[in-house]
Parts: sequence; structure tokens; C-alpha cells
Amino acid sequence: MDEAIKARLGALKLLSVDTDGVLTDGGLYYTDSGDEMRKFNVKDGMGMQMVRDAGVEVAIITASVSPSIGHRAMRLGLEHVYLETRDKMGALAELCGKLGITLDQVAHVGDDVNDLPVLEAVGCPLSVADAVDAAKAAAIYVTIKNGGDGAVREICDLILAAKAEA
Repeated sequence: MDEAIKARLGALKLLSVDTDGVLTDGGLYYTDSGDEMRKFNVKDGMGMQMVRDAGVEVAIITASVSPSIGHRAMRLGLEHVYLETRDKMGALAELCGKLGITLDQVAHVGDDVNDLPVLEAVGCPLSVADAVDAAKAAAIYVTIKNGGDGAVREICDLILAAKAEA
């Protein structure tokens, strides 16, 4: 990994992640009764807990409104969860103000065009292997793994390694 990227990861105060296509594989599953379901990766959850335990705040900022996302965040003990967020940049700016940090101290993991304003504003823009080209182009690091397949854990492991070296 590039030393400049390691330095950015080592200075992080907040990891912000999208949901669909990042914490999940982007697929939506529907039951016969019309209930929507998502599959989350347990390793991603463990990674987010380890990063949080290392002193980095973790936030989920998503355009989705699915209650399953809130349930997953609650299970992980995440307190910064923004559902049905059309203005992700506004939500992130509000959270940074609340936490007393700057956008330079933030990493965001996104996979699609609605993440671009955030990816272009944060100090550490990250994307997943199967993201749209525009999101990958905006990122300083693109994961080896696809969204929902351990990509967030991959990023969390990189953050933890950078923090250990800092």
C-alpha cells in the first residue's frame, strides 16, 4: 500500500460507509409477502467493531430506508446511522460538526454516483471492486473484494494496520 494512503488511513477519526453495494452485494431479496431483505457480511461487521474499538467512529449513510439496515447497525452498536439520506454530504457535514472533526479525517466507502459528492470531499475516498467506474475513479483505494463480500473488512484491516504503524 502507498505510504500516502497509509498516512491518511492512520489519521482517520471517522469511517463512513454506504449500504447497498458496499455492506451488501447490492441485491435486493423479496419475500412472497413483499418484505425486502438484504444479506450482510459478518466479517464486515467484526471489522467495523474493531475499528470502532481502535478509536475510529463508524457511520452508515445510505439512501435506503430499509429497517434491516437499522437492525444491523443496532446489532453492531453503531450510533451514527443515517437512513433515507438523499444528501449524504449534508449528513456527513452535520456528523463531522457534531464530532468536532474535519472532512480530511474521514474515509467514505461508496459504490455509485450518489456517493460521488462525499467521495470528492473526504480525505480518504474509498470504493469497492464492483463499484461503478465513476466511484472507482474518485477513490484513492479500490478494494480487491466486492461489496458485501468482505470489502469493508478489507478496509477496516487496512485502517487497523495503519493505526498500528502511526
